[in-house]
Amino acid sequence: MFDVKKLLIDVFDPQEGEKVTVMVDVPREGVADDEGWQARRVMAAEWRDALVDLAEDRGFTVNPLLEFPATGGNNADLPSTGQQGEEVVDLTAALQASTLVLAMTQFSATAPLANLADANEDFRAASMPGVEKRMEGTALAADYSKVAARCAAIEDIMRGAVVCDVIFSTGHRCLFDLRHRTPEKDDGFLPRGKEGDRIINLPSGETFVVPYEGELEAVPSWTAGTIPVMEDDEMVLFHVAANQVIMVEGDGPVAERYGAFFDDDPARANIAEVAFGVNDKAEVTGCVLEDEKAGFHWAFGRSDHLGGVVGVEDFESPETVIHQDIVYAEGNPIQVEHAVLVHPDGRRVPVIEDAKYLV
Repeated sequence: MFDVKKLLIDVFDPQEGEKVTVMVDVPREGVADDEGWQARRVMAAEWRDALVDLAEDRGFTVNPLLEFPATGGNNADLPSTGQQGEEVVDLTAALQASTLVLAMTQFSATAPLANLADANEDFRAASMPGVEKRMEGTALAADYSKVAARCAAIEDIMRGAVVCDVIFSTGHRCLFDLRHRTPEKDDGFLPRGKEGDRIINLPSGETFVVPYEGELEAVPSWTAGTIPVMEDDEMVLFHVAANQVIMVEGDGPVAERYGAFFDDDPARANIAEVAFGVNDKAEVTGCVLEDEKAGFHWAFGRSDHLGGVVGVEDFESPETVIHQDIVYAEGNPIQVEHAVLVHPDGRRVPVIEDAKYLV
């Protein structure tokens, strides 16, 4: 049986005097509701109730559920106001007054929450976009001590690497430039006062890095190759150079849509993340929040919230901001056959071989 209180203690260890907020986004004009979103809001209320029970023993405060109009896009900036109980509140102020936030949202709020963490050393948050009740029996039920050990092992061999060399099951290959970057891990451990990154996903379980984006003068990015993407039974090829998707190849509607998508806002074409998901309880169902914890993935678009340099100001408008992951875990139509970390001395350390983790 899943024990939400145990998870809350294992991951957050909330202490006396803390102020905890559970936040949800709500439908608005132009952003329609659906059954999954409705169920997520119910789940958020259940988790808040569990926090209230836990607070009686531990002496922290749980704020009323914080609701705000949905942004409509992953990692877009949050609106200015929200609703907390019967009161309309300044959304940023309400969040900044919390020491711990659980964002159980439809659209990812990871990037704006990361900005709040940068401005407040006593703020931490779990971003849970798309979380589903069924995950209480899968990735949320993982042994997070084991998840943390796997994340740390990959972080150790990733640190100092200059290239991640990836060969997909289709035979296509892409090199991701890891120079001038430091890998980080999202290992399901977020107590008060944690050093380093104070924003995690939950379910957790990945080690990630933003590829070098070419921001240094006269130092172009080495990220280049061809990345296959399968969507709606159509395979398209993303051709990459200098850390940008420069062309989408394909003959169907998916290729046409992606081509127009990148043309409409070139900042979307930035390669924003490369990562290894290692949560052994994660299942591939089409929900990126959990899928990405099951295996290799990369992302395009915004990167500043993960240690990169592409932020909201680089997009055509706040409405076109995106950070979108593409996953290649077992259960996805395309796998990663080989992933090797290349170090400056020429050492090649395999992480995935024959579609299986070696670490």
